[in-house]
Amino acid sequence: MEKELLILLSEEGAEPERVADLTGYLREELLLLDVDDVTAVPGEELPPGARAVDVTQIGSLLVALGGSVTGLGQVVAVLRGWLGRIHGTRPSLRLTLDGDVLDISDASDEQVAQAFDLFVRRHAAGETRT
Repeated sequence: MEKELLILLSEEGAEPERVADLTGYLREELLLLDVDDVTAVPGEELPPGARAVDVTQIGSLLVALGGSVTGLGQVVAVLRGWLGRIHGTRPSLRLTLDGDVLDISDASDEQVAQAFDLFVRRHAAGETRT
């Protein structure tokens, strides 16, 4: 069964262009991993003449992990490193895998590491039961 990890990147008060740039940089790094694919999640069609931009759609990536979640550890390692390199305001991340949601915002590096480790362990344990 194909595992898909949804990553939602957001930054309070950020311009859509900044969120798009951050998401693009993250996508480039994730594509270097042993994952099946990393795609931007398409947003809903805006009515003609509408100028509103849904920043949550700009910052959404879907990572196809393949038949197992072994790539999840690699993805999390990239996310940790990527967050550590962000200067200024640190974006928030929401990871969703198999209905399990992890929100990362306003956390210390140690808290981020612990949360990511727990998230990976939960899914590694779930994989051994199947």
